[in-house]
Amino acid sequence: MLPPAAAVLAAGHRLRGVVERTPLVPSPALSLRANTDVHLKCECRQRTGSFKIRGAYNVLATMSIDEKARGVVASSAGNHGLGLAWAARHLGIRATIFVPATAPSVKREGIVALGAVIDASQPDYDAAHRVAEEFARAHEMVFVNPCAGDLLLAGQGTVALEILEELPSVETIVVPVGGGGLIGGVASLVRVVAPHVRLIGVQSVKTNAMAASLAAGQRVDVPVPPTLADGLAGQIDDEGFAIGRASLDEIVTVTEHEIAEAIAWLSHEHDMRVEGSGAVGVAALLHQRAPSLVSPVAVVVSGGNIDDARWRAIVDGPGAID
Repeated sequence: MLPPAAAVLAAGHRLRGVVERTPLVPSPALSLRANTDVHLKCECRQRTGSFKIRGAYNVLATMSIDEKARGVVASSAGNHGLGLAWAARHLGIRATIFVPATAPSVKREGIVALGAVIDASQPDYDAAHRVAEEFARAHEMVFVNPCAGDLLLAGQGTVALEILEELPSVETIVVPVGGGGLIGGVASLVRVVAPHVRLIGVQSVKTNAMAASLAAGQRVDVPVPPTLADGLAGQIDDEGFAIGRASLDEIVTVTEHEIAEAIAWLSHEHDMRVEGSGAVGVAALLHQRAPSLVSPVAVVVSGGNIDDARWRAIVDGPGAID
C-alpha cells in the first residue's frame, strides 16, 4: 500500500523550487502544555494553503504527454482541489474539480481563481468523489485520487522528508488523518529511514472513519455530520484502510470544541491562521489526547484555508462555534 522511500526522495527533488519548504517552528507554549518538546510543521504556510500541492504536483508532473492533453479530474474537500488547480495551471493542463456543496467558499473561490472548472452540486464529499470518478471515465480524463496512488503519497511524504532533515532527533510525528494520503506518505519514508519514530494520527470525533475502522479491524462507514475539520470528512475505502493499518502506531480523536480552541490558540500563540483539519494535532496535545508521546515531537499543521467569518468567530470566542 505504501510507495518505496526512494519515491519520496525523488518527489523531494521534483518539488524543489516548486513548493515552499515550510518552517518547522518550536512551540515553547505547547511544549509546556504537553510536557514534551514540540515543533510545528507549518503546512498552513504552504503555497495554496496546505500540503496537498505536494502530491498533486508530483502526480501531474509525471504524467505522459497524452494524459496531460486529456486533462485531469479530482474530487476534493477543497485543499486537494486547490493544489491540483495550481499544479494544472503551472503545467498547462485542464482541470475539473468536484467539491461538496458544503466546501468552504475560500477553497471553492480559490480553485476557480486558479483556472479550474469546479462542480459543487453534490451534497457531501463521498457523493462528489463518485461523480468525479464517473466524469473522468466518461471523458477519458485522468482521475487524481486525493488519498491514494504511489505518486500522490510520495509527494505528501516530502513533509516527513523536511521534518527529518531539520529535526533528525524527532521521535514522534503527529499527523491529521482523513483518507490516509498524508499519513501514508509520511510512513512511506519514516518506516524505512527512521523506523523508531512513532506515528500518531488525529481525527475529529465527527471525521473518525479511520479510527472507527481500525478499532473494528475492518473498514466501516460512519456518519458524516458537519465539522470544523471539513478536510478530513468522508468515508475511507479499502485502500485507505490498508494504508492506515500499515502507517499508524496510534490514532486519537478530538472534539469540535477542542479543535476550535486549538484554532484560537494557534492564532494567539503563533499568529497562525489554521483551518480545523490542520489544527487537530495541536488540539490533541493541548488536551492530552495522546499520552504516549516521546520527545521531541513534530506536529503537522496541515492547512490554513478557513473562511474568514468562521475563523474570526472562533478566534474572538470559540463558544460561538457549535
